[in-house]
Amino acid sequence: MIELKNLTKTYRVGKISVTALSDINLCIEDGEFVAIMGPSGSGKSTLLNILGLLDDSTSGKYYFDGIDVSRFSESELATLRNKKIGFVFQNYNLLQRLSAFANVELPLIYSGNNKERRKKAINALKSVNLLERAYHRPSEMSGGEQQRVAIARALVNEPSLILADEPTGNLDSKTGEEIMRILAGLNNRGITIIIVTHDEHIASYAQRIIRLKDGKIINDERIKEKIPLKTSRDKPARNRRLFSFAELKENLFMALSSIFVNKLRSFLTMLGIIVGVSAVIAMIAVGQGASAQVTQRISQMGANLLMVFPGSPQHGPARGPGGGVTTLTYEDALAISRECLYVKKIDATFSRTAQVIYGNKNTNTLIQGVTENFPEIRNFPVEDGAFITEEDNKYMRRVAVLGKTVVRNLFGDENPIGRYIKIKRTIFQVIGVMSTKGSTGWRDEDDVVFVPLKTAQKRLFGVDYVTTINVMTISQDVMDKAAEEIARILRVRHRIREDGEDDFTIRSQKEILTTMQETARTFTFLLASIAIVSLIVGGIGIMNIMLVSVAERTREIGIRKAIGAQRRDILGQFLIESIIMSLTGGIIGIILGILASKITSHLAGWPTVVTPQAIILSFGFAFAVGFFFGFYPARKAANLNPIEALRYE
Repeated sequence: MIELKNLTKTYRVGKISVTALSDINLCIEDGEFVAIMGPSGSGKSTLLNILGLLDDSTSGKYYFDGIDVSRFSESELATLRNKKIGFVFQNYNLLQRLSAFANVELPLIYSGNNKERRKKAINALKSVNLLERAYHRPSEMSGGEQQRVAIARALVNEPSLILADEPTGNLDSKTGEEIMRILAGLNNRGITIIIVTHDEHIASYAQRIIRLKDGKIINDERIKEKIPLKTSRDKPARNRRLFSFAELKENLFMALSSIFVNKLRSFLTMLGIIVGVSAVIAMIAVGQGASAQVTQRISQMGANLLMVFPGSPQHGPARGPGGGVTTLTYEDALAISRECLYVKKIDATFSRTAQVIYGNKNTNTLIQGVTENFPEIRNFPVEDGAFITEEDNKYMRRVAVLGKTVVRNLFGDENPIGRYIKIKRTIFQVIGVMSTKGSTGWRDEDDVVFVPLKTAQKRLFGVDYVTTINVMTISQDVMDKAAEEIARILRVRHRIREDGEDDFTIRSQKEILTTMQETARTFTFLLASIAIVSLIVGGIGIMNIMLVSVAERTREIGIRKAIGAQRRDILGQFLIESIIMSLTGGIIGIILGILASKITSHLAGWPTVVTPQAIILSFGFAFAVGFFFGFYPARKAANLNPIEALRYE
């Protein structure tokens, strides 16, 4: 079964080399019961670890069932340990947070043997007379009961070899005798038993005693005849265990159990992710809300609206002595209406802030001189009364239409229709009230007074220019052609040479909308970037806790590897643990972020929009943080040497 040829094991401690085993040649046949004895430091534990594939030799050959296992990969060695070898340790090496049943079940999990797994674990516990203690944890058991659990775990995969390192070292004599009788009974069933012991009485149970001294075999004595057994052993298989959803399920279960063992620590670890994700959700909601509101306001003006502003797009507007922009006139608007074939309606506007008085109340507001086409072109209808007519504009009548904010500031609950107000010492009669427009960012669209354009120019402000020309085209499809035609008309009217620069700027709703959306996206990106910093900090917290967890559970990792866990099992367990903490924090953060955005909208009056994309983005970031910051600790755990991990204190 086992053959060692010229096997040597040398440890390096700094610059010093220590030879633990020297030129070991040994054969162990199927069904033997072998005891390895020797003083402390003789190399017997090292030899047992090499036989159990937990450690490797410096030189020499190791044949298991005729196969040179030195050529096996780490995963193949783990599979061989799992299926062919069972371990019984002096200090039991049970996982303290798992029940006896769960400890016995572990080798079956790592073998991928899910068929009748529960039945096999129960049968193994029955074989050591411990079924009634199946759901007790190791801390609730005596030393002898824990050792019997370890034997049941070693037996559950029906191995051909059991290795026992001082199996009675921590037990009283009576319990030790019971354990040795169990091992002897297993040997009688054809299982090869190799034990390491200092006790001659314990060694007397064996058929063969091998004595070591200073890393060499000094005596190999058969004290009992080996009972001939007709056994057929399968050759060690090199095929790898395929990934299955059952394996993922087990890793998920083990990760969850580890998280729930340290509930408070796990929650505090999630806190950084919770804060980061909730901040991302809230900040994106604020930015998206602002963008949606701007988009709505601009879209309400009409998709086929062109706006002509005075001044060059490169050098800015030309200004008169009073600071007014002077390059556009009402006559320009009339010319565009007459000559441009693509124009449906046109409106010229002059705007300036002034004080408005009613009785003993006054307010500073925006005065807009407009034409009769303004409500239709700007999608701003009258709610009560009438709007300015063409005759009002032609005869410069002193009539006014008020926005809702002005009505509230000056009249309160009083009906303003027919009342008189004073604008810059000029009396105007209120003929209408506009519908509610709302606010766009910092601008209250309802804080406005509309008067006839010519009245504003001549009677109020003494100017002959306008601040904006609004052009409604016949359809959205001809906007580019309309803009070209308007530019041609204005260049002719303003006597601009062919190589001269325009003294006006034409903007479409589409351009303004695109600009505002880009600004909102930049704003949202800036806010989200600041919030993502919290996620990164949370990720660093996860990495820190996972590294602490790996250090705390190093011995557990060694136990898992000894009973057949492969690198991917350990990697998956710790990586899934990290991802679960991050995703759980992400889910809580998403909920809190949505609540925060709603509260912000309610208390501050700032619009917020939580989009599915923001939720998916936050969830994705949480997953990425858990994976990225959990991978290094998980990889570190997976790469631990089994024997070094078992010796870790």
